[in-house]
Amino acid sequence: MVQNGAEDDVRRLGEWLTEAGLDLAVVRPYAGEALPDDLAGHAALVVLGGPQHAYPDQAGQPGAPWFPALEGLLRKAVRQRVPTLGICLGAQLLATAHGGSVELSTAGPEIGPRLVGKRDAAEQDPLFARVPLAPDVVQWHHDEITELPAGAVLLAASTRYPHQAFRIGERAWGLQFHIECDTAMVADWARSDAQTLADLGRDPDDVVAAADAVMVDMEEVWQPFAARFAALAQGKLAGTRSLPLLGP
Repeated sequence: MVQNGAEDDVRRLGEWLTEAGLDLAVVRPYAGEALPDDLAGHAALVVLGGPQHAYPDQAGQPGAPWFPALEGLLRKAVRQRVPTLGICLGAQLLATAHGGSVELSTAGPEIGPRLVGKRDAAEQDPLFARVPLAPDVVQWHHDEITELPAGAVLLAASTRYPHQAFRIGERAWGLQFHIECDTAMVADWARSDAQTLADLGRDPDDVVAAADAVMVDMEEVWQPFAARFAALAQGKLAGTRSLPLLGP
C-alpha cells in the first residue's frame, strides 16, 4: 500500500481489508521510504490519495520525486494481473501510467459528499456489480482525469466529472472519489484546504457535518466492495475474464 501524504492514510479501508484477511504493508515515500522495485510477495497494490498533482509542473518535473517509480509499479501490476486499487490521486496516477490524461479541472474543485452513477459496464465487473446505482462517496480533488487510457472500462460517472471509476485490464481499478475516509480525516482536509473552501463560499463545519451524515451509508456499500477486492487478492474471487456476459 502506497501512502502519498500524511493526511491521506488508509483509515477505514485499512480496517475493512484487514477484517477481510489481508495483512497491510504501508510505504510512505513522502517520508523518505523507498518503493519496492516489484510486487513479488505482495497479493495486491493499493495507491492512496495525496496533495500532489499527477501531471508534471511548469518546469516539467513530476508532481513528486517518486511518481515515475510509482507509475512504473502500477504498470507492472497491470501487466502481472496483480489486483490494484487507486484512490483519488492513486486513480489519476493509474491513468497517467497507462497513457491517460489528468489536468486541473475546468469544472473547479469537487469537495464533500456526492453521488456517482454506475455505468452499464459495471454490471459485469467483479467489484462494482453489487454496488448500488448511485452510491454515496466523498470527493476532495482539484484535478480530474480528462482522458482514460486506451481500453479502460468506465464504471462510474457524474455530470461535471465524467471519469469517476474505471478498470484497466482485468484487475486494476481507479476511483476518483474517496471511500477510505472517516469524519476526522475530512475534518483534517477541511483545515488544510481552508482557502479552497473559502473561495467556494463553503463553511468547513457544514462540509464536515455533511460528510459525517453519509458515513454509515458509505460503509454499507464500500466495506463489501473492499471485501471483494480482498477476496480477489486472495484468489477467492474470479476476475473479469471468468464473468458471464449479460444479455443474449
